[in-house]
Amino acid sequence: MLIALTRGVSPTLGNCELQELDREPIDIGRAVKQHRCYEQCLEELGARLMALPAEPQFPDGVFVEDPALVLDEIAIMTRPGAESRRGEGESIAKALAPYRPLQWIQAPGTLEGGDVMRIGKTLYVGLSRRTNSDGIEQLRCIVEPLGYQVIAVPVRGCLHLKSACCCIDDGAVLVNPDWIDVALLDCVHFYVSAKEPRAANILRIGDTLIYPDAFPRTREKLEELHYSVRTVDASELAKAEGGVTCTSILFDA
Repeated sequence: MLIALTRGVSPTLGNCELQELDREPIDIGRAVKQHRCYEQCLEELGARLMALPAEPQFPDGVFVEDPALVLDEIAIMTRPGAESRRGEGESIAKALAPYRPLQWIQAPGTLEGGDVMRIGKTLYVGLSRRTNSDGIEQLRCIVEPLGYQVIAVPVRGCLHLKSACCCIDDGAVLVNPDWIDVALLDCVHFYVSAKEPRAANILRIGDTLIYPDAFPRTREKLEELHYSVRTVDASELAKAEGGVTCTSILFDA
């Protein structure tokens, strides 16, 4: 059974951490509606929703991917690079504990789930302003005994690795080559439209790709390659540097 763990939109989302974007007003009511439509999409694609309530003390709490990394064998509770986010993992850890043994990234390491792209038994991990080399090394020590390979990928110009590239099938990624060195990725590369630099974030469920409707040029490229693409409106969460991957944790029960 595929589970999709989500969390409600915080009423304080307008106070979110920002790195690459200028702050814009966020319509919380609209963000809530968009997030619910996203959850419905997950359910329609076969996931069983595990929806946690919003936590007003954590403006970025809807972005559940960052505080935890769930693999087949274990769940790793990360240590976010943004200090304001370090309490978000407590409720997520409680939700994951019935399904996976938990391990934790410790100080001075930092790691955010948005910096981890998994392809098979390879974890590409963004070396970013949110994930440091110590966090990557701790992750390597945890997962290598389980048969995983960890490859560090320096990130520039964007928040997370998965802002720059995301897996669209077992051997291909959608990527903005301006933000990472694509030579570090051992897979086929499809590039976003040059007019849509933020178009690389995409969520795969089975044979379907969930994708923001803000990037029609890149979507058209994907459809020409015979990928099944389902669009959602994620415009309000995008103002908080959120994408379609970071608002859920998908794992098999």
